[in-house]
Amino acid sequence: MWCIAELNDEYIERMEDVLEVYERPLSSNEPVVCVDEKPVTLHDDVRAPIPMKPGSVAKRDNEYKRCGTANAFCAIEPKAGLHFTKITPTRSAPEFADFIESIANRYPDAQTIHLIMDNLSSHTRKALVDRLGEEHGQALWNRFTVHYTPVHGSWLNQAELEIGLFSRQCLGKRRFGNIRKLRAEARAWNRRTNRKRVTIDWTFDRKKARKKFKYKYKTGRSKT
Repeated sequence: MWCIAELNDEYIERMEDVLEVYERPLSSNEPVVCVDEKPVTLHDDVRAPIPMKPGSVAKRDNEYKRCGTANAFCAIEPKAGLHFTKITPTRSAPEFADFIESIANRYPDAQTIHLIMDNLSSHTRKALVDRLGEEHGQALWNRFTVHYTPVHGSWLNQAELEIGLFSRQCLGKRRFGNIRKLRAEARAWNRRTNRKRVTIDWTFDRKKARKKFKYKYKTGRSKT
């Protein structure tokens, strides 16, 4: 969402950095991957749904029971249409580290992976080192060039669009009573979406940002 508390120098610097990365052409040597996560509430039916049959629509009781929560890590390489989805019990730092490692494993030959993400406390080198040890964690962190969105600038992260896609196409209005079922459906959705190579057509660039927010920018220095 467009929520800008203050268009200061730091906000502009980070926005310009992220948008510059988005403007780069598709590259297998330097892929651009956007990462975010979403809490998912687990619900189950109290009464068995009545399936659809000729002349009658499917029916589901309004009553449901709560079965806890889960977390959905969502990432996308927007121009390549490559999607990464992982369901975890929580969004803890160790689970984030495992997700980041799984992304790195998909790009074994990349010179660097440009990683776009917000400023959540677990989105750091420390999460990888604590989980994997100093040597392995540092080596994994070095595979990425990290670009943080500004504070109140999560709308600049294309992973938010990926979460919207996942929410509509996979979650919808369905009920998932346990994490096992949610994982199975997320994996199936991920495979379908990757087969279709669904991309994101991002059109907001640095030129449009400067016009919309009425600032001038020079490399290494921003000025409102």
